[in-house]
Amino acid sequence: MGAESRRYDLQQDKQGMIWDLLLYVPTVVFLLSIGLKLWFGPYKHWTYLLLFMATFFFIQGFMRIMKTRLMLLPSAPVALEIDKQRIRLALRNGEGVELVQEVRYFPDMAGKSVAISGIDINGKKQQYVLHRGQFDSESAFKDVRGYLEVYR
Repeated sequence: MGAESRRYDLQQDKQGMIWDLLLYVPTVVFLLSIGLKLWFGPYKHWTYLLLFMATFFFIQGFMRIMKTRLMLLPSAPVALEIDKQRIRLALRNGEGVELVQEVRYFPDMAGKSVAISGIDINGKKQQYVLHRGQFDSESAFKDVRGYLEVYR
């Protein structure tokens, strides 16, 4: 990789957003409908568990779509800069995060996303997920995966 750093600007992943909607919306609707059915039956105590699960999946899906796919939340990364000593992420709110300690890279088995974790300059643990659709091209995503291998 050399001493230079590589910068990648991220974009919205609308195709991935559609897949996430197809996953989370039916799951939440199913859990809510079964929970409501059980509420009016003899198994009311199961309703609380199903409503909790529906709420959990709703929040998880909302955060995944709004932060990682559409990058609309202030804490969403909009650019990535990689070198051998650190990883810098530019956030939507104009701030930047620099991961300098315990930086780890986690590729998924399907090759569609990567996760980065580490401790920033302030000593706070940070985690970010980047999807293949957020990069300009497939080759840019492969480059990122190659450069991040240093942190595996």
